[in-house]
Amino acid sequence: MQGPLLVVSTFEKGRGGGHLVRSLVLIRTLRSLKQEAYLYIPELEPQDVLVHSSLVMTQEAKIEAAWFMGDIETIRKRRWACIILDRFRTASEEFAQWAALAPLIGIDEGGPQRDSFDFLIDLLPGPPGRVPPNILAPSLLPLPKNQRPSFYAPQRQTLKILVSFGAEDPGALTLPACLALKVPGQTEITALFGGFHQTTVKEQYRAVLAAAGIQVVEGMVELRDQLACYDLVVTHFGLTAFESLAARVPVLLLSPGAYHEKLAVHTGFISGGIGEKGAHRLRRILYTQAVLDTQHPKNRKSLILHDEALKSLGDRCEQLRVRYGLNPPEDEATSPQGLGDLVERYTLRVPAACPVCGGTIPTKDPVCARFPDRTYRRCRRCGMVYLLRSTLPPIEYERDYFFSFYKQQYGKTYLEDFPNLVQYGKKRLRYSKQILCRSRRNRGEDPSKTQARLLDIGCAYGPFLVAAREEGFLPFGMDPAEDAVRYVQDELHIPAFRGFFPETPVPEEVRAAGFDLISLWYVLEHFEKPGAVLTALYQLLKPGGVLAFSTPSGSGISSRKSFPGFLEQSPPDHWTLWQPSLTGSILKRFGFRIKKVVISGHHPERFPLVGRFLGEAGKKNGMVYGLFLWISRIFHLGDTFEVYAIKKPAVKEGAVVKSAGGE
Repeated sequence: MQGPLLVVSTFEKGRGGGHLVRSLVLIRTLRSLKQEAYLYIPELEPQDVLVHSSLVMTQEAKIEAAWFMGDIETIRKRRWACIILDRFRTASEEFAQWAALAPLIGIDEGGPQRDSFDFLIDLLPGPPGRVPPNILAPSLLPLPKNQRPSFYAPQRQTLKILVSFGAEDPGALTLPACLALKVPGQTEITALFGGFHQTTVKEQYRAVLAAAGIQVVEGMVELRDQLACYDLVVTHFGLTAFESLAARVPVLLLSPGAYHEKLAVHTGFISGGIGEKGAHRLRRILYTQAVLDTQHPKNRKSLILHDEALKSLGDRCEQLRVRYGLNPPEDEATSPQGLGDLVERYTLRVPAACPVCGGTIPTKDPVCARFPDRTYRRCRRCGMVYLLRSTLPPIEYERDYFFSFYKQQYGKTYLEDFPNLVQYGKKRLRYSKQILCRSRRNRGEDPSKTQARLLDIGCAYGPFLVAAREEGFLPFGMDPAEDAVRYVQDELHIPAFRGFFPETPVPEEVRAAGFDLISLWYVLEHFEKPGAVLTALYQLLKPGGVLAFSTPSGSGISSRKSFPGFLEQSPPDHWTLWQPSLTGSILKRFGFRIKKVVISGHHPERFPLVGRFLGEAGKKNGMVYGLFLWISRIFHLGDTFEVYAIKKPAVKEGAVVKSAGGE
């Protein structure tokens, strides 16, 4: 990622130490990857002493003091590539403060602003009904280096149990859990106290635990790498539970409250329940009563470890390990090695405002869908659905795009489909010529006296240019693919220029005379900033000139069938999703008036329920197929559409440019 990152962690008392330690590890990892990164922690007040002591005690927090930033005014003056919030529940006011500075990534966010984040990464599964994240990947946690061969303990005389409830133990569960699980001759229990435990509580616990023969440890360094030394871990829902799964150590949960218990049950862990009663349930899960004296059974009963219970626990933990992707990745060379590696690979493409109309900042626009590498939002002002990407699209507009990629979609290469594309181009030109001739006459011009000039942006190998030449236009082409431009110039003998519009300007000697028609066939959705593109198109067109384009439809049968599914299948380089009903008002902002809309791309086989029967071989010419084709056309359910608009005269110089968005 280019530019500095800011990580904002929860640090308040009562939140435990997991968030803070995780943020510190993230900073350390990013710094080791040569990524400039800082951790925001305000000036420490007396009530924050507990937090400060944990920073000193935890080896994972040994980073340089210069990596901390505590002055919010200094932060506001810097330009950040990204701000990462690991705040548990970010308040609305705080969210607005950070959103005004940079794109936001939320880590395990559970607050009211969860769905407002540009990108969401959940390292731990959330409660049922939670807004789905872009990525759910416990495998991105700092995982233990040491792992047991399996979840099943070797034959031992005693079961080694680690009891750890984080840095604070908010439910005071350590003592009841240890006492409930301690059986002489059956278990060896270690109680781990975190850095946030009060000293008085530690002393009270220490005496009782010592009397019960339980070992007490304070501040175990690199805890995750010590887990493999144990046969069982007892904890609450959190980092240690998933680290134990990664180390192949069976884990039982005990919850400090209803929220943790809800998470435990939802994610599939075996839990004793809540509080001290839950601790006694853990005892019943692990042990069974055995009769030692058959002659006097009432007097001679004892607890012994339940082998079937241990096996069942191991089976469940193995299932959870697989479910949450905690096995080593198949391709370790390309898979991110932790959260820091993932974030460092990001090249965020997040607009500062709606890329079409320049509306409010993106975090105020509702999210339509989330996928691992992208988020879709809908502008509250103009209605456009637009894309935010965490990485650049994996597509280059060169020869392979028109051959292998095109063939995958249509069953033939672009050049093999060339004659059909020329004929389809002539159909589009009939609409364009009618509108252009009418516009010229309305302006008092004689269409027959001057040859109409046409610019096809994204011309590819030139089928529309050939059609335009045959229909009497003077055509020019523009495309980013070098091979395509060379073909248009050398084989078709039509002027063409290579470049990305509008960054690459049309040569002055060509643009000076202006254009009567500019076309973009399935091109407009490929621009990150279509607002800037429409502004540039307005400037290139002659007064009364025609703008013609086609694009996928956000209101066709495919999107109506399943809008999230439609977005998931959308090509990774489609930055905007247009709708016929909204296009008129959008174009009006940039000085265009729609004259004709053609709904295309009708696919009855995509209708719900009946579609799979209509798509079978030999049925596309049947009466039922024809009926649904008629329905698709009547109700404008095609998956693509074409727009033909004219350039309106500006009220005054610069009026249109001022209204342009996307900058």
